Amino acid sequence: MEAVKPEGEGEEYCLDNPALESIGVRITQWRDDYVELELPLAPNMLNRSRVVHGGTICTLLDAATGYSGLYSAPGEAPRHAVTLSLTSNFLSNGTGKLLTAKGMVDRRGRSIFFSRAEVWLDGELLVATGVATMKYLK
Repeated sequence: MEAVKPEGEGEEYCLDNPALESIGVRITQWRDDYVELELPLAPNMLNRSRVVHGGTICTLLDAATGYSGLYSAPGEAPRHAVTLSLTSNFLSNGTGKLLTAKGMVDRRGRSIFFSRAEVWLDGELLVATGVATMKYLK
């Protein structure tokens, strides 16, 4: 994914990912080996207990672990990758207004990278962590 900033959008970047765009995910920070994503919560993202659904959280963990290794400077070819494994750890539950995911690359090889992520609820409650193994596509 190339780090493209839409005109007039300030610090937002182009996801170029229809699945994430359809639920409202946006990139707020993106640089080598790091990404921050935000997702405003909607009622359809809650489970039967009326707390954030685990699938919503896993979607953010997957996106943050992946995008952390996909930054390319303007003018460089976009990078793409697929998830080989994703381990999620649910630490808390709740509901609020905004989920924030922070992803970091731990180690990178020629074709595979290892990354981790945290998902925060309203910037105060750590709800999940995850680790992933990703494979770059050629």
